[in-house]
Amino acid sequence: MHLLTRIQRHLRCTGMPPARFGREVVGDPRFVFDLRNGREPRGDMTARVHAWLDAQGECVR
Repeated sequence: MHLLTRIQRHLRCTGMPPARFGREVVGDPRFVFDLRNGREPRGDMTARVHAWLDAQGECVR
């Protein structure tokens, strides 16, 4: 699944604001906004975000 799709599902399910997600996960409050505008993160950043999302588990709502 595409990284941005996973992030947006997580945000929608948890109600977490995009800036908070970026700040907590990668230390960049603009991260999600930049992804929405076409930013392509490097492989290590992508793996880090996927690992964080995996650790959160699937949201059941």
